[in-house]
Amino acid sequence: MYAIIAHSGKQYRVSEGDELKLDRIEDEVGSKLELAEVLLIGGEDTRVGTPHVKGAKVTLEVISHDLGEKRSTFKYTARQRTRVGRGFRASITTVRVQSISA
Repeated sequence: MYAIIAHSGKQYRVSEGDELKLDRIEDEVGSKLELAEVLLIGGEDTRVGTPHVKGAKVTLEVISHDLGEKRSTFKYTARQRTRVGRGFRASITTVRVQSISA
């Protein structure tokens, strides 16, 4: 059984036991949370939501809070001879899918 969930404007295909890297969630490590934004439940019988599947939820366990890989930005303006370089590391949370209930 798998599910497609929505979190922070992105969609993820998950099944039980998968580990995901999501945008930062302000929960403690080891805590469990439930997502009710389930867009599709797949498996033997597929259920598609309009926009969410009623009564479906995905239980996640927070594993760790980390920083993502560094992304660099560079802005250059030719006539003013301006050069600006900056770096950015997004805050991410690693979660494990505990169960999918429909």
